[in-house]
Amino acid sequence: MSDETVTAAFLIIGNEILSGRTKDKNLGFIAEKLTETGIRLSEVRVVRDEEAEIVAAVQALSEAYTYVFTSGGIGPTHDDITCASIAAAFNKPVIRHPEAMRRMRVHYETTGREFNEARKKMAETPEGATLIDNAVSVAPGFIIGNVHVMAGVPSVFQAMILELLPGLKHGTKMKSRSVSCTIGEGTVAVALGAIQDGFPDVEIGSYPYYRAGGFGTTLVARGTDEAMLEDAAEAIRQMIREFGGEPFEARPEGDGER
Repeated sequence: MSDETVTAAFLIIGNEILSGRTKDKNLGFIAEKLTETGIRLSEVRVVRDEEAEIVAAVQALSEAYTYVFTSGGIGPTHDDITCASIAAAFNKPVIRHPEAMRRMRVHYETTGREFNEARKKMAETPEGATLIDNAVSVAPGFIIGNVHVMAGVPSVFQAMILELLPGLKHGTKMKSRSVSCTIGEGTVAVALGAIQDGFPDVEIGSYPYYRAGGFGTTLVARGTDEAMLEDAAEAIRQMIREFGGEPFEARPEGDGER
C-alpha cells in the first residue's frame, strides 16, 4: 500500500441519465470499491451524448486526477459515441481492436448469432488502447492513458471494475470515527467548524437523523492518520458534552433530514 494520495473521477455519459429515464446504479458501487482500495473518488460528472462535452470533461478530469472511470455509450447503436469522443480527446484514430474482434467473433459464432456491423462497433477502441475484460457479455471496455472506459449496464460495469481493481495503484486507506448525539446540527455547526479548522487534515461531516420522534446528528471524522483521527473524534465528543449532550458511537437508524 502506498502512502501517496491516489485520486479518481467518475464520468457518467448518457442522455438517458440526465432525462431520468435511466437511474444510475454505478456510482455507489464504484465509490465503495475505490474507498476499499484507498483511492479517493474526488469528482463525479454527468454529461450528454455530445462529443464536445465528453471531450472537454475527459481532458479536464484526466489532467486533474490519477484515474478517470467512465460509464455508458460504448454499445452498438448510433448514439453510442463514447469511444469516438474519447479518441478525439486523446487525438487518436478509432480502430477495430484485433483482440476485441477475435473475442467477439468467437462469442457470436459460439452463440449462433450474426457478428454484424453494429456488433463490430463494440470492438472499436482508440488506437493504442488496452482492453478491459468483460466476463458478462464479452464486449470489452478499454483503457487509454489514465482513462478507463466501461459499459453503463450495471452488471457489466461492476464486473469490469472488479477486473480493474487489482491492477490499480492503491493509496492510503481512509479511516473513520462516527460520533452521534441527540443535538441538532444547527446547534453544533459553529463549534464543529472550529474543530474542523483545528484538524485541517481530517474531513469532518455532519449528518442529521430522525428517529422515534426525535432529531439528532451523527458527526463523522475521516482521515489517514489514526492518532489525529482519534484526537478529532475526542474533540467532537467533548464539544457534545459542552452542549449538554452525551456522545455515543453507533449511528441510530433513520432517514437523514436537515
